[in-house]
Amino acid sequence: MTELQHCESYSDIEAEERLSLLEASQGHSSYVDDSIILEKVSVVNVDRTKVRFCSVHDSESNYGGFSLPAWFGRRKTEESQRDIIANDSVYNSRFNYANNHIKTSKYTFLTFLPLNLFEQFQRLANFYFICLFILQLIPVISSLTPVTTAVPLIGVLSITAIKDAYDDVQRHRTDNQVNNRRSKVLRKGCLVEEKWHRVQVGDVIRMENNQFVAADILLLSSHNPNGLCYIETAELDGETNLKARQSEELTNQLGQNENALSQFNGHIVCEAPNNNLSRFEGTLSWEGQNFPVDNDNILLRGAVLRNTLWCYGVVIFAGRDTKLMQNSGKTKFKRTSIDRLLNFIILGIVFFLVCMCLFCTIASAVWETLTGQQFQIYLPWDSIIPTEPISGATLISFLVFFSYAIVLNTVVPISLYVSVEVIRLAMSFLIGWDLNMYYEKTDTPARARTTTLNEELGQIEYIFSDKTGTLTQNIMTFNKCTVRGVCYGDVINETEQEVDPEEITVSQLTKIMKEKKVDFSANPMSEATFDFYDQSLLDAVGSNSDVDEFFRCLAICHTVMPAEKDGKLEYQAQSPDENALVSAARNFGFVFLQRSPRSVTISCNGKEEIYEVLCILDFNNVRKRMSVIVRRDNRIKLYCKGADTVVFQRLKAGHDDEVKTKVQDHLDKFASEGLRTLVLGVKDLSAEQFEDWKASHHEAAIALDNREEKLDAIYNEIEKDLQLLGATAIEDKLQDGVPETIANLALAGIKLWVLTGDKQETAINIGYSCHLLTDDLMEDPFIIDGENFDEVQLQLVTHRNTIQNITSQYQRSRDSLSMLTLSETYSDSDDLDPSSYVDESGRSGFALVINGHSLVYALSEELELLFLGVAEKCNAVICCRVTPLQKAMVVELVKKYKKAVTLAIGDGANDVSMIKTAHIGVGISGQEGMQAVLASDYSLAQFRYLERLLLVHGRWSYYRVCKFLRYFFYKNFAFTLCHFWYAFFCGFSAQTLFEPAFIAVYNLFYTSQPVLALGVFDQDVSAEMCLKYPKLYTPGLMSSLFNKKEFFKSAFQGFFASFVLFFATQGAYHDKISWNGEGLSDHMTFGSVVATILVVVVTAQVALDTSYWTAFNHITIWGSIAVYFLLQFSYNYIFGGAYVGSLAKAMSDWTFWFTCLVTTVVLLLPVVAWRFYRMDVHPTLTDKTRLVQRSQKRVKPKPEFRPFSGRRSRRSVRSGYAFSHQEGFGRLITSGKIMRHPHQGPFSLHPNPPSQDGGGGAGSQVSSSSESLARNTKANKGSRGHHHNHHHHHQKASHGRQRPGQGGLTTPMEEGNNLAINLEINGHLREVGIPNRIESE
Repeated sequence: MTELQHCESYSDIEAEERLSLLEASQGHSSYVDDSIILEKVSVVNVDRTKVRFCSVHDSESNYGGFSLPAWFGRRKTEESQRDIIANDSVYNSRFNYANNHIKTSKYTFLTFLPLNLFEQFQRLANFYFICLFILQLIPVISSLTPVTTAVPLIGVLSITAIKDAYDDVQRHRTDNQVNNRRSKVLRKGCLVEEKWHRVQVGDVIRMENNQFVAADILLLSSHNPNGLCYIETAELDGETNLKARQSEELTNQLGQNENALSQFNGHIVCEAPNNNLSRFEGTLSWEGQNFPVDNDNILLRGAVLRNTLWCYGVVIFAGRDTKLMQNSGKTKFKRTSIDRLLNFIILGIVFFLVCMCLFCTIASAVWETLTGQQFQIYLPWDSIIPTEPISGATLISFLVFFSYAIVLNTVVPISLYVSVEVIRLAMSFLIGWDLNMYYEKTDTPARARTTTLNEELGQIEYIFSDKTGTLTQNIMTFNKCTVRGVCYGDVINETEQEVDPEEITVSQLTKIMKEKKVDFSANPMSEATFDFYDQSLLDAVGSNSDVDEFFRCLAICHTVMPAEKDGKLEYQAQSPDENALVSAARNFGFVFLQRSPRSVTISCNGKEEIYEVLCILDFNNVRKRMSVIVRRDNRIKLYCKGADTVVFQRLKAGHDDEVKTKVQDHLDKFASEGLRTLVLGVKDLSAEQFEDWKASHHEAAIALDNREEKLDAIYNEIEKDLQLLGATAIEDKLQDGVPETIANLALAGIKLWVLTGDKQETAINIGYSCHLLTDDLMEDPFIIDGENFDEVQLQLVTHRNTIQNITSQYQRSRDSLSMLTLSETYSDSDDLDPSSYVDESGRSGFALVINGHSLVYALSEELELLFLGVAEKCNAVICCRVTPLQKAMVVELVKKYKKAVTLAIGDGANDVSMIKTAHIGVGISGQEGMQAVLASDYSLAQFRYLERLLLVHGRWSYYRVCKFLRYFFYKNFAFTLCHFWYAFFCGFSAQTLFEPAFIAVYNLFYTSQPVLALGVFDQDVSAEMCLKYPKLYTPGLMSSLFNKKEFFKSAFQGFFASFVLFFATQGAYHDKISWNGEGLSDHMTFGSVVATILVVVVTAQVALDTSYWTAFNHITIWGSIAVYFLLQFSYNYIFGGAYVGSLAKAMSDWTFWFTCLVTTVVLLLPVVAWRFYRMDVHPTLTDKTRLVQRSQKRVKPKPEFRPFSGRRSRRSVRSGYAFSHQEGFGRLITSGKIMRHPHQGPFSLHPNPPSQDGGGGAGSQVSSSSESLARNTKANKGSRGHHHNHHHHHQKASHGRQRPGQGGLTTPMEEGNNLAINLEINGHLREVGIPNRIESE
């Protein structure tokens, strides 16, 4: 069988050229069955003969060059590797690679109607009503006009279709906007502008500064002579710091020579498309040489080119094959839990309807057999009915089944879906109109991007949040420091006491900060945005040599690059922490000016100093420090900065012990405030020392085996016997209101999991700062950082046992207390939630921290339940160094096994998969682009608005929809079952009680408006109370406001109402005669009276259900009764309805009014009495809150808002070191490749600065060997003391590698090969077996 891979038309000359190119490229191909078919075809009205040029791949057989599959479609095969020749579209087209067109929309103009109708009829109710409509078209069984079903059905389908069309139009616009972006592509030796969707694999494209990269490309050349360029990958991994990419030296010689680039025919063989952002493997073959291609040579789609005038590259992956799209995940159809419950209820209602129809069918057969056949002279049978009594009664009863299915169809409310959609749409507008969620600084309101999920916001149990840009502002600021044991940066008041922001008001704090702010105006190089509040540090500059040396270290020891923008000096750094430190030195007078491969120039209080750079010992995650060796005036110095755990080990023993103690105390203080710390050291070197070390360094640098290990050993030789300079403290600013938001959400019963690409130390820091982690935990955070399956399993089992032991002790202690007090204080539900346990010291709950490489094993099929069993017992879970797809997998794991509603919130493209996977996706309009917002269901400007979105709008939406549904089912059962009761009086003949017009508009006009007003505007408590008492959110978590039990209550109330309505009226009007002798017991009068009392009763019920009265409620409730009478009289008198005069005649008699009053009282009085009893004897939290709300004064002055300081978590662990990148520019600096030529100006890079909004580590780099906190502790065991108890605990679990029989595991683990844990899966407690792959020693 032959598959047609490519077919285009060319002129003869073009075909010959391409044929020769293909023949020349055959040596590169690994395929031998390729053939070229030249088919001359005549083209109408064209004189020239065109040549159709087709390449065919024979996979089975070749019959005449073509086969049916080749003509009728392309076959998608599994791609194992990618084979590309640059600038050779003929060769590349054989493999049917994806083009650069992306498509997120669902419909086209032609497919919209059939596809949308197909989707809508998958709803059970819609399918049911289309079947019902077909039945109504059959006159012999229908007693109602088809209009009664057609009008509401068409309305439902139309409204839903319009909404779906609008949503898809927005997706089309977004797709078109991206696909129609412009990119410069080489075509036939010329650079032409092409739209993105026309870019093909193998094309050579040009990118310019600040442009998005159109596809995944292999970098060929750049503006920098050394082939270097810089990119920002915020759309990919959430990091806003710059990353360097470099081309091969040979290809970089192509420069921007368009002729040479168009002739470039490098052969690239690389990996198939995948979602791994941190790895790329391939080979480039060109001019007889093979070059390895890795991630450092690749620019990914979604990245933005920064500080590089231009660069060229060849497209490797395009469109859906790019790593950005591979990580985007599939758009999933999201339905709320109430929607799913409604489908189940609709099935139950249909079953109930069938039962009623069967009962009426049997009863009709009996009545026709015993009674009906005796009255055929008055009620003749239709001509199609057999005259024989039994067979005739049987056929009549069979037809009656379908007749009653039509008459009683309103028990399945089609208008329910229309009403729900209208309410959801209105609530979406209310979210967008809420000024309390409007962020004035960026002019960004909250926005509901979907209208179908609002009530789900009131049922969220798990929140999965990104960190960088979501919880934090992604802005680092120099906050405090300690220099040789002297602490600087504390804000001191008039009494020489440190100011605590939590103990004073905003106005007082503002006044003190204004008075204490340091004036840097004397420094012409200072930055206006830099704030510091301790004048003593500035006064010490120039007069204190230790302070000068401290800032000199900050100005020299880094890999920051200077840049110029609008004549101003700016810095670009791979870490926002480094940027903050260099900027701090600059503002205190030590200005980093410029850099060359062998020198650094700084200005010290106006005096220029040039240092010769002898060596840069760069930072990485294993070393956790960086050093630079410089020489000036024949003096050689080593400056070092790094994590306290590693620098303190390298200080000179027995020297400056007093200073060390003071600095360590200051570090503890900084850590308790949530600041990121860094320790600085210096060392003087003699020329002989350096020369000897340099020789050893050269040998290690050229070693072929174990080069990295040898270099680390050489670095350790020189980085010892340091003199302690001091330490810095940097604040990674939280977004406003984050700690309070997290605290309130936790009080509401919502669990927060943080999924971040940052390293472990940074994530733990932020966890403490935002009060996700606290000192009140029963145990220090559990750390999972195993490198393989067995280690991860052992750690999980150990932590599970720890939780089990603590909870068992708690259970025993509370049982003892219960025996002493002879009381039952605790409920059974407490047994399942360890987060509610409180020990004798007031501590409660657990926390879990897991690294990305360990998460790979934890999410495996064998361990996922064990991981979830530990995580579900924790108040907080932090997953570090996770990839975008790992985020989605964590969310999917909770969705799969927990009967809970999940919400994911993030601000970058790396959060898109997670946002799409969760039940609710929320995008933050932040600094990392709009990818998260475009993929989200709701968008917010700040994380703090999530509190109001859930606790106010989510709770209100759930409350309103539930109340609406309860009332809707009540009024529909009350309406429909009147027909059922009437069946006993009409011989089960399917005769309707009400007139057809009333049946058609009962749900459309008479009762729809009040319940819509109820569903849109009703609220039980105010927004302020919702935020003040987060526990009010609990009913949503318990699904207590609408469930099967509540549905049966509403259905029974409707059943009872219909019974009383019908029989009270029937009793009053049975053989009723008016005062003048006229009969009032006719069918039409009876039906009109029942209909009128029905409208009055259900309207009075909705008035009773309304908790919050607005003008709309008054208009709709009282207006609906007026509209009923208006339409009844106008329809019957103006249009000549069949029931003309019936209602007017009944209303002229006192019996109507008395029956209406008595029926209303009988039906509503029990409801009122029960509600009063429940509120008085068993009040809910909502009832109590409403009483408090009523008792409060109407006008109450607002308390002054005081911002919360996230730095006041008094914990005893060291804050993480202030690095957030994995490796600096050190290697590139010393090689000179990062530098420009001298004639390019005093600043060494193009004058467009990098984004200074830093980010955490790459979320995708799971395999990086980021050392754990336990390793830090082990390395610095002697110097840390009691400050790292939780690290020692982790060290036992992880690095001791305990085996069964050595302690640390429970008996079941030792005795058998399987471990069983109890896990709540989808709401049911289940014993789950875990495989034991830990071998015994």
